[in-house]
Amino acid sequence: MPTDVALSLDRLTAPSSYDDLMLTIGTFQHICDSSYLSIDLYPTDTADLGGALARLLEQWSTQVDGLRGVSGTAYLPYDFSDQCTAWLRVSSADGHAIEVQAGWSTIPGWNVNPFDYIAEAREVPGFKPLPEARITCLLDDLAARINANRITLASTGN
Repeated sequence: MPTDVALSLDRLTAPSSYDDLMLTIGTFQHICDSSYLSIDLYPTDTADLGGALARLLEQWSTQVDGLRGVSGTAYLPYDFSDQCTAWLRVSSADGHAIEVQAGWSTIPGWNVNPFDYIAEAREVPGFKPLPEARITCLLDDLAARINANRITLASTGN
């Protein structure tokens, strides 16, 4: 994986559906869980958690690629809780350099399909950024990092 972009979503060693994922952005770390990714409410083409996480990051890649050469903002979900969701806000003024900032929204996790969240991600009302959870990098480097992270997660299986 490229090491110059300090962003990753990783599975922790203890398999469960609670407190089993860690988002790292810069020096900030956030423990979250995969429970919404493992509920059978959302159809997916994979039966394993590694595949489900890879599918989530495929959507991240699609959104980040949509910023190439244009100014704009994309929201990438990483934590789905009953009463709120956590997102990465990816912003670019020129489609080349970007800022990524983690934060929270009052959108409830049950209102977002993690396998098809793009409609909800067009606008994330009430997004509250976490000032300590922010990085800047090049869009190409972030895209490479997300792709490498996706491949790693896909290989973890159940």
